[in-house]
Amino acid sequence: MGVGAKEAHRSGRAGWLRAAVLGANDGLLSVASLMMGVGAASSSRGPLLVAGFAALAAGALSMAAGEYGSVSSQKDTELADLERERLELEHTPEAELAELAAIYRGRGLSRELAQRVAVELSETNALEHHARDELGLELGNLARPVQAAVVSAASFAVGGMVPVAIALVLSGTVRQAAIVGGSLAGLAGLGALGAYLGGAPMVRAALRMAVLGAAAMGVTTVVGRLVGGAVG
Repeated sequence: MGVGAKEAHRSGRAGWLRAAVLGANDGLLSVASLMMGVGAASSSRGPLLVAGFAALAAGALSMAAGEYGSVSSQKDTELADLERERLELEHTPEAELAELAAIYRGRGLSRELAQRVAVELSETNALEHHARDELGLELGNLARPVQAAVVSAASFAVGGMVPVAIALVLSGTVRQAAIVGGSLAGLAGLGALGAYLGGAPMVRAALRMAVLGAAAMGVTTVVGRLVGGAVG
Protein backbone atom coordinates (compact mmCIF):
# COMPACT_ATOMS: atom_id res chain seq x y z
CA MET A 1 0.00 0.00 0.00
CA GLY A 2 1.46 3.36 -1.04
CA VAL A 3 2.09 6.27 1.26
CA GLY A 4 -1.09 8.21 1.91
CA ALA A 5 -3.35 5.42 0.64
CA LYS A 6 -6.48 4.80 2.68
CA GLU A 7 -7.53 1.38 3.90
CA ALA A 8 -11.00 0.26 2.86
CA HIS A 9 -12.77 -0.03 6.19
CA ARG A 10 -16.51 -0.70 6.15
CA SER A 11 -17.47 0.60 9.58
CA GLY A 12 -18.21 4.04 8.09
CA ARG A 13 -21.17 2.54 6.27
CA ALA A 14 -22.84 1.42 9.49
CA GLY A 15 -25.31 4.31 9.82
CA TRP A 16 -26.95 4.37 6.42
CA LEU A 17 -26.52 0.61 5.96
CA ARG A 18 -28.42 -0.11 9.16
CA ALA A 19 -31.30 2.14 8.17
CA ALA A 20 -31.49 0.92 4.57
CA VAL A 21 -31.19 -2.82 5.18
CA LEU A 22 -33.43 -2.86 8.25
CA GLY A 23 -36.00 -0.72 6.47
CA ALA A 24 -36.12 -3.00 3.43
CA ASN A 25 -36.20 -6.12 5.60
CA ASP A 26 -39.04 -4.72 7.70
CA GLY A 27 -40.98 -3.64 4.63
CA LEU A 28 -40.65 -6.96 2.85
CA LEU A 29 -41.30 -9.12 5.89
CA SER A 30 -44.13 -7.18 7.48
CA VAL A 31 -46.07 -6.53 4.27
CA ALA A 32 -45.61 -10.09 3.03
CA SER A 33 -46.64 -11.54 6.40
CA LEU A 34 -49.75 -9.37 6.57
CA MET A 35 -50.72 -10.31 3.03
CA MET A 36 -50.22 -13.98 3.81
CA GLY A 37 -52.54 -13.66 6.81
CA VAL A 38 -55.21 -11.87 4.78
CA GLY A 39 -54.76 -14.32 1.90
CA ALA A 40 -55.30 -17.24 4.26
CA ALA A 41 -58.63 -15.73 5.33
CA SER A 42 -59.81 -14.65 1.86
CA SER A 43 -58.93 -15.84 -1.63
CA SER A 44 -60.04 -12.55 -3.23
CA ARG A 45 -57.38 -10.26 -4.72
CA GLY A 46 -59.09 -7.07 -3.50
CA PRO A 47 -58.63 -7.49 0.27
CA LEU A 48 -55.09 -8.72 -0.33
CA LEU A 49 -54.10 -5.60 -2.26
CA VAL A 50 -55.86 -3.28 0.18
CA ALA A 51 -53.94 -4.87 3.04
CA GLY A 52 -50.68 -4.72 1.12
CA PHE A 53 -50.92 -1.05 0.14
CA ALA A 54 -52.20 -0.03 3.57
CA ALA A 55 -49.32 -1.85 5.25
CA LEU A 56 -46.91 -0.27 2.79
CA ALA A 57 -48.05 3.28 3.55
CA ALA A 58 -48.46 2.83 7.29
CA GLY A 59 -45.16 1.01 7.68
CA ALA A 60 -43.13 3.54 5.69
CA LEU A 61 -44.57 6.45 7.68
CA SER A 62 -44.06 4.61 10.94
CA MET A 63 -40.45 3.81 10.08
CA ALA A 64 -39.80 7.43 9.12
CA ALA A 65 -41.37 8.79 12.31
CA GLY A 66 -39.64 6.29 14.55
CA GLU A 67 -36.22 6.77 12.96
CA TYR A 68 -36.57 10.55 12.99
CA GLY A 69 -37.49 10.58 16.67
CA SER A 70 -34.73 8.18 17.64
CA VAL A 71 -31.97 9.91 15.67
CA SER A 72 -33.20 13.34 16.77
CA SER A 73 -32.77 12.27 20.39
CA GLN A 74 -29.28 11.05 19.57
CA LYS A 75 -28.41 14.36 17.91
CA ASP A 76 -29.81 16.34 20.84
CA THR A 77 -27.53 14.38 23.16
CA GLU A 78 -24.54 14.95 20.90
CA LEU A 79 -25.18 18.69 20.69
CA ALA A 80 -25.65 18.93 24.44
CA ASP A 81 -22.35 17.12 25.03
CA LEU A 82 -20.58 19.42 22.59
CA GLU A 83 -22.01 22.54 24.21
CA ARG A 84 -20.97 21.33 27.65
CA GLU A 85 -17.47 20.63 26.32
CA ARG A 86 -17.32 24.09 24.71
CA LEU A 87 -18.20 25.76 28.00
CA GLU A 88 -15.61 23.72 29.85
CA LEU A 89 -12.97 24.72 27.31
CA GLU A 90 -13.97 28.34 27.74
CA HIS A 91 -14.00 28.41 31.54
CA THR A 92 -11.46 25.74 32.55
CA PRO A 93 -9.00 25.41 29.65
CA GLU A 94 -6.14 24.17 31.84
CA ALA A 95 -8.19 21.32 33.25
CA GLU A 96 -9.38 20.35 29.76
CA LEU A 97 -5.82 20.41 28.45
CA ALA A 98 -4.73 18.13 31.29
CA GLU A 99 -7.66 15.83 30.53
CA LEU A 100 -6.66 15.59 26.86
CA ALA A 101 -3.04 14.89 27.78
CA ALA A 102 -4.21 12.14 30.17
CA ILE A 103 -6.15 10.52 27.33
CA TYR A 104 -3.00 10.39 25.20
CA ARG A 105 -0.95 9.04 28.09
CA GLY A 106 -3.54 6.30 28.45
CA ARG A 107 -2.90 5.39 24.81
CA GLY A 108 0.77 4.84 25.45
CA LEU A 109 2.49 8.20 24.96
CA SER A 110 5.02 9.45 27.46
CA ARG A 111 3.97 12.26 29.78
CA GLU A 112 6.07 14.84 27.93
CA LEU A 113 4.92 13.80 24.45
CA ALA A 114 1.28 13.54 25.51
CA GLN A 115 1.43 17.06 26.93
CA ARG A 116 3.06 18.42 23.77
CA VAL A 117 0.51 16.72 21.50
CA ALA A 118 -2.37 18.02 23.60
CA VAL A 119 -1.02 21.57 23.48
CA GLU A 120 -0.42 21.56 19.74
CA LEU A 121 -3.81 20.06 18.91
CA SER A 122 -5.59 22.46 21.24
CA GLU A 123 -4.04 25.40 19.42
CA THR A 124 -5.81 24.49 16.17
CA ASN A 125 -9.32 23.36 17.11
CA ALA A 126 -9.62 22.32 20.72
CA LEU A 127 -13.33 21.45 20.55
CA GLU A 128 -12.85 19.16 17.57
CA HIS A 129 -10.09 17.19 19.28
CA HIS A 130 -11.91 16.98 22.60
CA ALA A 131 -15.07 15.87 20.81
CA ARG A 132 -13.23 13.09 19.02
CA ASP A 133 -10.88 11.88 21.74
CA GLU A 134 -12.99 12.52 24.83
CA LEU A 135 -16.57 12.14 23.57
CA GLY A 136 -16.06 9.89 20.56
CA LEU A 137 -17.80 12.37 18.23
CA GLU A 138 -16.78 13.62 14.79
CA LEU A 139 -18.03 17.15 14.21
CA GLY A 140 -18.65 16.46 10.54
CA ASN A 141 -20.45 13.19 11.18
CA LEU A 142 -23.14 13.95 13.72
CA ALA A 143 -26.53 12.22 13.63
CA ARG A 144 -28.79 13.22 10.70
CA PRO A 145 -32.48 12.71 11.61
CA VAL A 146 -33.97 13.72 8.24
CA GLN A 147 -31.58 11.54 6.28
CA ALA A 148 -32.29 8.58 8.54
CA ALA A 149 -36.06 9.06 8.23
CA VAL A 150 -35.98 9.33 4.43
CA VAL A 151 -33.72 6.30 4.04
CA SER A 152 -35.87 4.20 6.38
CA ALA A 153 -39.15 5.14 4.70
CA ALA A 154 -37.82 4.68 1.16
CA SER A 155 -36.16 1.35 1.90
CA PHE A 156 -39.29 0.08 3.67
CA ALA A 157 -41.36 1.00 0.62
CA VAL A 158 -38.92 -0.71 -1.74
CA GLY A 159 -38.94 -3.91 0.29
CA GLY A 160 -42.71 -3.86 0.81
CA MET A 161 -43.39 -3.46 -2.90
CA VAL A 162 -42.08 -6.97 -3.61
CA PRO A 163 -45.12 -8.91 -2.31
CA VAL A 164 -47.51 -6.19 -3.50
CA ALA A 165 -46.11 -6.37 -7.04
CA ILE A 166 -46.43 -10.15 -7.03
CA ALA A 167 -50.08 -9.89 -5.97
CA LEU A 168 -50.73 -7.35 -8.73
CA VAL A 169 -49.27 -9.59 -11.45
CA LEU A 170 -50.36 -13.07 -10.42
CA SER A 171 -53.73 -14.56 -9.55
CA GLY A 172 -55.26 -17.82 -8.40
CA THR A 173 -53.60 -20.46 -6.27
CA VAL A 174 -50.10 -19.63 -7.51
CA ARG A 175 -50.29 -16.13 -6.04
CA GLN A 176 -49.77 -17.07 -2.39
CA ALA A 177 -46.95 -19.46 -3.21
CA ALA A 178 -45.28 -16.79 -5.33
CA ILE A 179 -45.56 -14.24 -2.52
CA VAL A 180 -43.87 -16.67 -0.14
CA GLY A 181 -41.14 -17.65 -2.59
CA GLY A 182 -40.47 -14.12 -3.83
CA SER A 183 -40.43 -12.68 -0.33
CA LEU A 184 -38.08 -15.34 1.02
CA ALA A 185 -35.75 -14.83 -1.93
CA GLY A 186 -35.82 -11.08 -1.31
CA LEU A 187 -35.12 -11.50 2.39
CA ALA A 188 -32.22 -13.85 1.68
CA GLY A 189 -30.84 -11.40 -0.86
CA LEU A 190 -31.10 -8.48 1.55
CA GLY A 191 -29.42 -10.49 4.26
CA ALA A 192 -26.58 -11.42 1.93
CA LEU A 193 -26.24 -7.84 0.67
CA GLY A 194 -26.07 -6.40 4.16
CA ALA A 195 -23.47 -8.99 5.16
CA TYR A 196 -21.39 -8.33 2.04
CA LEU A 197 -21.35 -4.56 2.54
CA GLY A 198 -20.55 -5.02 6.23
CA GLY A 199 -17.84 -7.62 5.64
CA ALA A 200 -19.74 -10.46 7.37
CA PRO A 201 -20.45 -14.02 6.12
CA MET A 202 -23.16 -13.81 3.45
CA VAL A 203 -24.56 -17.35 3.48
CA ARG A 204 -25.27 -17.35 7.20
CA ALA A 205 -26.99 -13.96 7.01
CA ALA A 206 -29.09 -15.03 4.02
CA LEU A 207 -30.21 -18.24 5.72
CA ARG A 208 -31.00 -16.41 8.93
CA MET A 209 -33.27 -13.93 7.20
CA ALA A 210 -34.98 -16.65 5.14
CA VAL A 211 -35.71 -18.79 8.21
CA LEU A 212 -37.03 -15.84 10.23
CA GLY A 213 -39.15 -14.74 7.29
CA ALA A 214 -40.62 -18.19 6.80
CA ALA A 215 -41.48 -18.38 10.50
CA ALA A 216 -43.18 -14.98 10.48
CA MET A 217 -45.23 -15.72 7.39
CA GLY A 218 -46.16 -19.14 8.74
CA VAL A 219 -47.47 -17.68 11.98
CA THR A 220 -49.53 -14.97 10.26
CA THR A 221 -50.96 -17.54 7.83
CA VAL A 222 -52.16 -19.68 10.74
CA VAL A 223 -53.62 -16.61 12.46
CA GLY A 224 -55.37 -15.57 9.25
CA ARG A 225 -56.96 -18.97 8.84
CA LEU A 226 -58.10 -19.12 12.45
CA VAL A 227 -59.55 -15.63 12.45
CA GLY A 228 -61.03 -16.05 8.97
CA GLY A 229 -62.75 -19.26 10.02
CA ALA A 230 -64.07 -17.69 13.21
CA VAL A 231 -65.58 -14.60 11.59
CA GLY A 232 -66.47 -16.10 8.20
